[in-house]
Amino acid sequence: MKSEKEKMLDGELYDPTDNTLQNERLNARRLSRLFNKSSEMDGTDRKLLLKELLGSTGDKYFVEPNIRCDYGYNIHIGDNFYANFDACLLDVCEIRIGDNCLLGPGVHIYTAAHPLHPGERAAGKEFGKPVTIGDNVWIGGRAVISPGVVIGDNAVVAAGTVVVNDVQANTVVGGNPAIVLREIEF
Repeated sequence: MKSEKEKMLDGELYDPTDNTLQNERLNARRLSRLFNKSSEMDGTDRKLLLKELLGSTGDKYFVEPNIRCDYGYNIHIGDNFYANFDACLLDVCEIRIGDNCLLGPGVHIYTAAHPLHPGERAAGKEFGKPVTIGDNVWIGGRAVISPGVVIGDNAVVAAGTVVVNDVQANTVVGGNPAIVLREIEF
């Protein structure tokens, strides 16, 4: 029989009140709080806190405070990553972000979801769908990336966009819901 954590990671309905999951969320909040309250002069300490919080990182990365996440260990960022202020990454499933990616201020990336049926929702069960973001992607400020979305290499997500479907490589998307505004030519 699977644990609640295994169900969560596999994208199945799980019970978020499970003690293991509650303790892991508390740890992520502790690490996030320490990072968010750190001084701008504490570059080394900040990197160490992020290394402890996140599942994996590239060699070069910079995250502005504040950052919020559920678990942290499901977040994997590539090399040369930058997240501007107030990133919110709800990582009940994996969030994989490639190399050379930029997140504008207030970007929200969600893997967490709830059942559509009101009875299931009222029972408190949740599930998740992973989010994958390719290389060389720029996500503008206040954009929202929904559970299960894949964003292709070199894509640009305009500020304020709500992405509910996959984004093809080499495109610029914008709006709510996101639509292709143009292709990027090389």
